[in-house]
Amino acid sequence: MIHRTFTSGADPESVLRGDVRAPDGPSPDTAIVVVHGFKGFKDWGFFPYLCERLADAGHAVVSFNLSHNGIGDDPLEFTELERFARNTLSRELDEVQDVIDEVLSGSLLGEVPRALGVVGHSRGGGQAVLATAEHDGIDALVTWAAVADFDRWSAELRAEWRDTGRIFVSNARTGQQMPLDVTLLEDLEANRDRLDIEAAARRLAVPWLVVHGLDDETVAAEEGRRLAGWGGDTAFVGIAGAGHTFQARHPFSGAPPELEQAIDETIAHFAEHLRD
Repeated sequence: MIHRTFTSGADPESVLRGDVRAPDGPSPDTAIVVVHGFKGFKDWGFFPYLCERLADAGHAVVSFNLSHNGIGDDPLEFTELERFARNTLSRELDEVQDVIDEVLSGSLLGEVPRALGVVGHSRGGGQAVLATAEHDGIDALVTWAAVADFDRWSAELRAEWRDTGRIFVSNARTGQQMPLDVTLLEDLEANRDRLDIEAAARRLAVPWLVVHGLDDETVAAEEGRRLAGWGGDTAFVGIAGAGHTFQARHPFSGAPPELEQAIDETIAHFAEHLRD
């Protein structure tokens, strides 16, 4: 397998670091962009394995760290918490679109793909829906454990956030208290139309596979069913016994059956809709 890294973006505040994986031999004519979620990163748990499986299936696969996801020079640890605090949803969407544009221009892969798919997990699934609705160059979409709405804060927490300017979310894996500046909330409120996942889902015209663990306690499976109900050419796959990460852990120690099912469904979706 071919595996190389890339760095994109001239602005130091918005540098994107990523990976391109592709099968050995002739360059694939199909590509897939993979988008991580909140408190996620391209080397978390199942992401490298997912990308390798997609590349083995014959696609060029691009994964990347959103610029304000908290990952710095150490690819496996959150060392940029002040940058994480400054993140916004609009910034994330712009960066997803930037990577898609680079793939479709040929500048990232060396040639223009004939067809492009997008995969997004959790909050990255919501961003994948928005990006697909905004961009006419995407041919197929898969979301894993995706959120149906970015607005996930109570009125009490909003009031505290506005009063203090910052709240903290716990990272159960690392024990870190990860800061979020009120600019995240302000950005959502100022850009509600652009960041409206339901409205974007209803505009989608591409084949969309919604994959969700039926035991997901982070983003309930009902959100996946809502997404599937809003889409047009949409299928919902609920995976029994699967939580938010399809029973995978970080560090990755092998693929459990629930993850394998999610990947197999994803590969089949792209085989059908990127190979036409």
